Amino acid sequence: MQGTVRTYDAGARSGSVLLDDGTELPFDAAAFDAGGLRMLRFGQRVNLALDDTGTVSVITLSTFPLPR
Repeated sequence: MQGTVRTYDAGARSGSVLLDDGTELPFDAAAFDAGGLRMLRFGQRVNLALDDTGTVSVITLSTFPLPR
């Protein structure tokens, strides 16, 4: 699944992503850390995966593959 970074707090390593259909999904530090990122910028395209509860479990750059 892909989206665009809407917000990002570098101190908390959390933020939110807008999916292409306009749905906003928050992500936490655990999802950020799982993607191996160092930072994100507003408007940046990202890949994300959801867990069974619909929570973002991994977020990474659109040019990087999602970890398995």
